Amino acid sequence: MPTVAPLDLNGHCVAARWIAGIPHFALADGTVHRLDDGHKAVEAHDGLLAAAPAGDGKMLLTAGEDGRVCAVTPEGDLRELASIGRKWVTALAGGPQGAVAFASGRTAYVRFADGRLRDFAHPRSVEGVAFAPKGMRIGVARYNGATLHFPAADGTPVDLTWDGAHTGITFSPDGNFVVTTMQENALHGWKLADGKHMRMSGYPAKVKSWSWAAKGRWLATSGAPAAIVWPFSGKDGPMGKAPVELGTRADTMVTAVACHPTDEFVAIGFSDGMVLAGRIADQKEVLLRRPGKGAITALDWDGEGRRVAFGSEAGDCGVIDVAG
Repeated sequence: MPTVAPLDLNGHCVAARWIAGIPHFALADGTVHRLDDGHKAVEAHDGLLAAAPAGDGKMLLTAGEDGRVCAVTPEGDLRELASIGRKWVTALAGGPQGAVAFASGRTAYVRFADGRLRDFAHPRSVEGVAFAPKGMRIGVARYNGATLHFPAADGTPVDLTWDGAHTGITFSPDGNFVVTTMQENALHGWKLADGKHMRMSGYPAKVKSWSWAAKGRWLATSGAPAAIVWPFSGKDGPMGKAPVELGTRADTMVTAVACHPTDEFVAIGFSDGMVLAGRIADQKEVLLRRPGKGAITALDWDGEGRRVAFGSEAGDCGVIDVAG
């Protein structure tokens, strides 16, 4: 039976991440908490808006309302990576070779490991950034589509167009597809080889959490009373295929998802604080945590796939040991 080690914090948990085997919890008030031989904390920002692991997984990247991008080291030290003045940094991603992408207003930035900063201006606000799985390439979610940039070179950007506001972006692990979340209750995707569109709609709410399965054959998403898991194993991704639904609860919304690092099952967090695990192959479910305070806003498996870090909008955080 799974066991839960609770960490009761005050405030909205923006991200829960395992960094160098240590669970970190980044709160909207700007504090990053971690469980490392006891509860420790560091003040990272005056208002935190985004957090993500560095590309090598060894540091937690953070960004906030103070225009700063920082890194929390495994020792718990805070290192400032970039500062762009009193502007909100609203999106963040770690990439290869120590690179970091972030966004503020209409501009996307890439900071290289040597401290160099490149900026990419867009006509409308940049809502999301992501690195491609191979090479130095970033994707930017924006109004009416997405743009792909090559920050280490001066190549021409690639524009992917679809009407509407695109709020987040991800590349499939094999690099063949780009998928965005939208302001409407839908996802949109492009097959990069030929530009084919993929429309993934029917959600009753906005998709605010997503996660790729270990081999990239599935994309799990929130935004419904079940985790909606789209198949990406074929050459055309989910086009013409129905998704798998995991953890269906008639009146309770899924608010966070995290795929296991090696096996094809998904940790699923709900609006009432419950956490389940669901196996994609046969939809079998295991209860990991009973309902608690606030909707689950963050989930992450450790590297061994034995423990799940979770956080809620009310600061109800902790670690689930799946093996008990």
